[in-house]
Amino acid sequence: MEVLMPEPQIYVERTLAIIKPDVIGKEEEIEDLILRSGFHIIQKRKLQLSPEQCSNFYAEQFGKMFFPNLTAYMSSGPIVAMVLARNCAVSYWKELLGPSNSLRARITHPHSLRALYGTDELRNGLHGSLSISSAEKEIRFIFPEAILEPVPTGQRARDYLNLYVKPTLLAGLTALCKEKPADPMIWLADWLIEHNPNKPKLQYRISQ
Repeated sequence: MEVLMPEPQIYVERTLAIIKPDVIGKEEEIEDLILRSGFHIIQKRKLQLSPEQCSNFYAEQFGKMFFPNLTAYMSSGPIVAMVLARNCAVSYWKELLGPSNSLRARITHPHSLRALYGTDELRNGLHGSLSISSAEKEIRFIFPEAILEPVPTGQRARDYLNLYVKPTLLAGLTALCKEKPADPMIWLADWLIEHNPNKPKLQYRISQ
């Protein structure tokens, strides 16, 4: 009996991650955990926000009791901001962070990043976007030069792969089988660079 399996879905999302001032010394350690959790760091910058910039970034929290302390804390030193990408990036990053209160996180999610690196509800070590829409907004705030083109998903992603990726890759793998090089990975990488269909073609004019 043949069982038809559903085609794999292709989803890529972006989210904003911030290493807050009090754990900036753990930057490399935290980045390693991020990468080992399946994320790609596609943009990164170290900066220090002014109190006014922090107020704008956390504008949705304006009016809450903790707002002055939050802006003072976030502007107290440099931060590291990163754009993370993977399937379901927003939800996976929130899961990796754990509860916003680090004291509670150490009880309910002891292996989460906020349990490991945070101190309390205010100084919780790291920031993560709450939704896809807030992620896009926050990325534009921290990385104003970023071009946030929509990432193909579902059928659009499969169509893109079938049209632009698979033909070139299949030709490269066929050539690889014929050539049988000593180092297949390096050979295929060089072949794909050389036969990139989007590679600019220079036209030389011979002057007489």
